Amino acid sequence: MVPGLPGTGMRLPQPASGLLHGDVSPCPTHPPWRTGYSAPPLRADMEVPVNEHDREEREQTAAGLRASHAARAESAAARAAALSRYVERRGSEHSDAVWKAAHGARVAAQALAVLSESEPDPAADSRCARNAAASAAQAAQMGQVVDGDAEASALACQAALRASLTAGVAAGAKHLGTDEQLNAEADTAEKAAVKAAETAGWIRPGEAVPSVATGVRSPEVMAMMHL
Repeated sequence: MVPGLPGTGMRLPQPASGLLHGDVSPCPTHPPWRTGYSAPPLRADMEVPVNEHDREEREQTAAGLRASHAARAESAAARAAALSRYVERRGSEHSDAVWKAAHGARVAAQALAVLSESEPDPAADSRCARNAAASAAQAAQMGQVVDGDAEASALACQAALRASLTAGVAAGAKHLGTDEQLNAEADTAEKAAVKAAETAGWIRPGEAVPSVATGVRSPEVMAMMHL
């Protein structure tokens, strides 16, 4: 007897034969054992399509960001070079400070050279600028050592450390040199470091930047630059 709705005299439709036991007729295009679809693998000779517009836009953005990072790296390298000369002239009794200032100038010059030789890349460019600023900060600390308790030197050293810190933040893992506000803050801090160095007598406005030999780029230095 086919069940119906009580009090209505209506009969419920009967399921098709075979479906009472959960049977499903096989489908020639989607067999019951096939649970999903996977695209065929790419052949070795197949090329992945590239959006030319997106690539050009990325290249333009990288080139625009490089201007900020490169200018900051060049400024920091110049500060470090001037400080190395300053410490060498005044640090006859501070041989360790002379060596550390020269080392800072050399590493800053290496960072600038690496940036100049590579294609625009915000992450790599910002790391080079960061390392140049950090090396200039090391040289600034040596400038303070040879100047003793001079207030202007202490302020210049603090400004150099701030420039290094902001450059590090701009190059941090979260933004990788692409955040315009952080880059602008690093640019401002670098300019302040230059001004403070001039006040301390470490840099003489208009004086040629001393040349610094980059020397051999050691694996340690390249690792520090993440290159």
